[in-house]
Amino acid sequence: MKFKQGRYSAYLRPFLILFDIGTINLLALYFFNFNVSQLHFFSSPILNNKHLLFLIYTVFTWSFSTFFIKFYKVYRFTSLLNILTLLIKQFIAFLLIIFSFIGIFRSININSIEIFKFSFICFGLIGLMKILSYYLLKKYRIYLNGNVRRIIIVGTSKGAQRLKELVSSKKDLGYNLVEIFSDYDTNVRSLEDSFQCIEEENIDEIYCAMEELTEAQINEFVKVASLNNCNIKFIPESKMLFTKRMETEYYNYLPILSIQEIALNQDINFFVKRLFDIIFSLFVIIFILSWIIPVLFLIIKINSRGPLFYKHLRNGINYEVFTCYKFRTLKTNTGAQNEYVKRDDDRVTSVGRFLRKYSIDELPQFYNVLFGDMSVVGPRPHMEYYTDKYSQVIDKYSFIYRHSVKPGLTGLAQVKGYRGEIKSKEDIINRVKYDIFYIENWSILLDIKIIVLTIINIIKGEEKAY
Repeated sequence: MKFKQGRYSAYLRPFLILFDIGTINLLALYFFNFNVSQLHFFSSPILNNKHLLFLIYTVFTWSFSTFFIKFYKVYRFTSLLNILTLLIKQFIAFLLIIFSFIGIFRSININSIEIFKFSFICFGLIGLMKILSYYLLKKYRIYLNGNVRRIIIVGTSKGAQRLKELVSSKKDLGYNLVEIFSDYDTNVRSLEDSFQCIEEENIDEIYCAMEELTEAQINEFVKVASLNNCNIKFIPESKMLFTKRMETEYYNYLPILSIQEIALNQDINFFVKRLFDIIFSLFVIIFILSWIIPVLFLIIKINSRGPLFYKHLRNGINYEVFTCYKFRTLKTNTGAQNEYVKRDDDRVTSVGRFLRKYSIDELPQFYNVLFGDMSVVGPRPHMEYYTDKYSQVIDKYSFIYRHSVKPGLTGLAQVKGYRGEIKSKEDIINRVKYDIFYIENWSILLDIKIIVLTIINIIKGEEKAY
């Protein structure tokens, strides 16, 4: 059960709903000249009032579509990218709503141009209000100290420390950290003191670091939170991968785990992403690779003996093996061709070092994208040897989930700094965490954002690109 959700900010959502429906109907009065003198399917006094008919229809259909799209599920930790994604989804749904209205009541004749004008202006105003309210709330929290939630953190684990840093640095989120408690750190108060704090300090939310608490202690905090009407949330262990990917089914009394259908692989999303990949890869192949291949052919051949391209086997979707292409950056007379390149690796040619620094060696993989083996954005593919090696470090369910989509030329983990050589166990754990986050939260806008960040990193030259 959740408690104390936002105080006065709880009125914001109803206000936005009324504003959106009001905007739609007021603009409809201006743009549309309904003619409902003859309705073929229905006969009712209500239906003879064109404005009332449109109002009733939009209230029901708008409420229905926004509920399933979760259009009004915007929280203090929601990103602007997510809001823009919601606006695009709801805009498409809104167009379907309006055209369905014309289809149902065929005697109502509205020009298509007017429908699009009406829709774009509606969503311009709706989107403006949604984004404006989002930023006004942030300013309200920063400058007026309003819409603030009082929280405590139980534990001093890495996750707890990251949460502390987040709420301390991002004042616009509106979290007031009252106290930190732990039995493992003498610099903070003990767990016993936390119960008194919860009762006396009007705490809204409790954040518990799971790795520092026993099952009995977690149960105690759940009880205290319920008695004091405050929310309780849990910070997972730093090496655990908490995701939405597993679905539990029971065969008699035996629990069986299966991977849920991934949104990215649903027909419409798969089509959109594949279309984007084809268009983007064709653009790069025609306008960049068409001239850079002959230039690099001469440079690479002069610099060292060997072929222009380096071909190697990697694991793709569902662990299928495919041939991945790169411009050759290593000397051909050295062993260990299947090992990742390390800093100051003597296998790398002088030209190859430049190509790797600015990721030019990866450009031939756009052919892999065009052929359908890869996507522009997705989890980076590993060599077969490393796939087996890393699967022993990451829990099996997470690693299987990572291979349930096409690998990418770039990915969220790469733009977050987890690319290239794996030096420690933490590197691969964090890489997989970001990959899973990308799979679960995919949108075409997220792809575009990752591409832009990749281009920026290429221009700057990445530290781990060696």
